[in-house]
Amino acid sequence: MKKLTHFDAAGSPRMVDVSDKTPTARAARAHAFVRIRPSVLKKLPENPKGNPLEIARVAGVMAAKKTAELIPLCHPLPLTHADVDLAVEPRGVRIRASASTTAPTGVEMEALTAAAVAALTVYDMIKALDKSIEIQDLWLEEKTGGKSGAYRRRPTRRKP
Repeated sequence: MKKLTHFDAAGSPRMVDVSDKTPTARAARAHAFVRIRPSVLKKLPENPKGNPLEIARVAGVMAAKKTAELIPLCHPLPLTHADVDLAVEPRGVRIRASASTTAPTGVEMEALTAAAVAALTVYDMIKALDKSIEIQDLWLEEKTGGKSGAYRRRPTRRKP
């Protein structure tokens, strides 16, 4: 079993020293779903605050760039790309976020943060219509690069 890297020998939290690691191309994709009642989904285009999906997309990209400020032991990374795609589906909004860099450590947290903040922004933009909106299924879909190699999440069967 692998050991956790964010703890020292005494069990205290620490930032991992990556100064000896070679910068390599790294990328990650994350997913989130915001479950919204169909009657509320129909009102998305009428939102007086603006287009909730575009606001959420921009918020997710901004969040990816600020991940190290939000997650205490994350390294600040020079992102070469960050993007968030949002799609309206019959039961809500599906979010897919991506991030990439050439650095000595990965961008999984940046992609996950982008997806999470995009989902929170969708909630914020429509909460006046319904407080029972649910943010679900936040996960890492895929990551490439680095010492640990590639990872791809196995498909999960979920109720629609």
